[in-house]
Amino acid sequence: MRRGLSQLVCAVGGLLLGLMSPLVAVGPRVSSGQAVTLLFTIGFGVVSLVSIIYSMLFLVVQFSASSFSPRLGLFREEPIVWRAYAFTVGVFVFSVTSGMSIGTSPQVSALVPCVAALLALCALGMMRTLQTKAFHSIQLAHALTAVTTRADRLYDDLYQRPYDGPRPAAPPPAPSAAGTRTHHWRGPAAVIQQIDVPALVRAAATHGGCVTFLVPPGRTVSRGTPFAEVTCEGPAGSTAVEAIEAALGRAVGTGVERTFDQDPELPLRLLADIALRALSPAVNDPATAVESLDRTDALLTRLAGRDLEIGAFADAGGTPRVLVPVPGWERYVRTAVDDVLHAAADSPMALLRMRALLTGLLARCPEERRPVLRERLAWADRTGRATFPLLWDPADL
Repeated sequence: MRRGLSQLVCAVGGLLLGLMSPLVAVGPRVSSGQAVTLLFTIGFGVVSLVSIIYSMLFLVVQFSASSFSPRLGLFREEPIVWRAYAFTVGVFVFSVTSGMSIGTSPQVSALVPCVAALLALCALGMMRTLQTKAFHSIQLAHALTAVTTRADRLYDDLYQRPYDGPRPAAPPPAPSAAGTRTHHWRGPAAVIQQIDVPALVRAAATHGGCVTFLVPPGRTVSRGTPFAEVTCEGPAGSTAVEAIEAALGRAVGTGVERTFDQDPELPLRLLADIALRALSPAVNDPATAVESLDRTDALLTRLAGRDLEIGAFADAGGTPRVLVPVPGWERYVRTAVDDVLHAAADSPMALLRMRALLTGLLARCPEERRPVLRERLAWADRTGRATFPLLWDPADL
């Protein structure tokens, strides 16, 4: 919606500015014929330039998808992409509107073509920034940095408490007269991208209920999939349950692909995809896999010391109102390590880097989170000794 609104704002701004341009009577005056020619040239020239650049950017996006991962849509989500297009639309509308508004007037203020030229220079500056972003998107280091930067922001927002040991198991709920209704997904297949948790907590608290999601953000749901359970005091078909279900439908945002908004597993999935593609026989680029594992190491180290149990959201009185399934430590390790560990069995460089990753995490993470790492370290050692006996010397490792 922001993208469409920005284009509308720039177009309306260009229209109003163009309509007011003949009223400007400041500064020296120039021939209207020359000004109109310059305005139309600038307007159509900027549009032609944008068309050529955006056509080239399609190739850049395709190259990035084929070289790294088709799920790596970082460049498409850059604000400069739609801001540059919106600004260019505004420049075009201003140039054409002001040229037509001047009409048959003998003279016009020189400020009008000067403003058009200045706007064109600003558009060229945005095009240059756009091209720079596009070139960065096809470079490995910049792509990995973009993934980890977004992951750092996401983890800082989600995991704000340090890990202080395992929590005691919650007692089973006492029997009550609460009615529970399972909410099935009614629309076409889609990816759960966002959940408006505050709005859902308010709705559940107002009607005295609780919403338990059965599918986390980032998963694909199809028609008929059990999606959430709505619990409320009274029968399952009560008005309160129906009101909470209505709020549930408004609170869930969907799309066609996973995003970084509320999907903390996505950054590790992308890094694993890049490493897997690099280790495939068709590419055979273990150095790229090692660079991806460097960033994976940094993200897992960041998660190792954080409290990951953040799926329960309570109201002001402390009563749980919304429960969202979130990945735990073992899930993160499986996503980041397992596929790459098996693919690295034929690459001593990648397998040694994976062993270093697991060894470093064992030294830094709490004891309760080490068993899953020890299992994978033992597998890496067995594979390394069997496949690369000369490189897998315990004294060197």
